[in-house]
Amino acid sequence: MTLKLTNKKAIVAEMAEVAANSVAAVAADYRGLTVAEMTELRQAARSAGIYLKVVRNNLLRRAVEDTDFSCIQEKLVGPLMLAFAEAEPGAPARLMRDFAKKFDKLEIKFFSIDGELMEGKDIAILANLPTKEEALAKLLAVMQAPISKFVRTLAAPQEKLVRTIAAIRDQKQAS
Repeated sequence: MTLKLTNKKAIVAEMAEVAANSVAAVAADYRGLTVAEMTELRQAARSAGIYLKVVRNNLLRRAVEDTDFSCIQEKLVGPLMLAFAEAEPGAPARLMRDFAKKFDKLEIKFFSIDGELMEGKDIAILANLPTKEEALAKLLAVMQAPISKFVRTLAAPQEKLVRTIAAIRDQKQAS
């Protein structure tokens, strides 16, 4: 199916806007997936807030030209599905990794984050990044640890005094 020039320009503009607002992109070869499997993948991406699109490589090359994803231009070969994440960099990597485990035919080719291109076999690096909520929880735990330890240290002498008095009381009651 041939696209008219206006349609091509619209696709390039849409993809350029998505790429400019995204923090990570994952590309996968989708050959061999059934329509039902592709639909399942698209629904999972939509519910996770991931922009998932199959676009012609030459149009995508033009779209990512002046973005952080310009490093992927030489890797755009063959039928590829791209997943872009606007908020959480690990989200498309987790989605693609999970679906690649579920469907053997889905092959992760490469991914890009902060203008750096990495091979698909290294997807665990990006997929294992904590979510925003997990990262905030870890940060708060680290920030809270010294304060709670300080409070416990301050309370220790009083606790020791109370335990000593209770032991003396118990000793006197026993005799």
